[in-house]
Amino acid sequence: MKGGRRQIALARDLRQSQTDAEKALWARLRNKQLRGVKFRRQQPVGSYIVGFVSFEQKIIVEVDGGQHNERKVRERDEERAAWLKERGYQVLRFWNNEVLANMEGVLEKIGEVLR
Repeated sequence: MKGGRRQIALARDLRQSQTDAEKALWARLRNKQLRGVKFRRQQPVGSYIVGFVSFEQKIIVEVDGGQHNERKVRERDEERAAWLKERGYQVLRFWNNEVLANMEGVLEKIGEVLR
């Protein structure tokens, strides 16, 4: 159970230290604003903590900064996405600048997957 408590504490810390892009997206996803779908932020799924998740729709939305361009981070992201996909989740990834510059386009893409 130690790992579970540690993971919950980490998720709580991540919720407190969101990027501007994550804050902006959360403002548009929270309270079932997008197609009436409930999203949670910084939630444990298996051994991972995902940015935003709809457990009902099995959709995960990640907002990435520049570090996700690094080879090792990309490989970890791919491994993680494969693990989540095996469990029925669809993972959508957006760049921070994409969320900040084109919020409506990002919401439209998420909405298309929710149909």
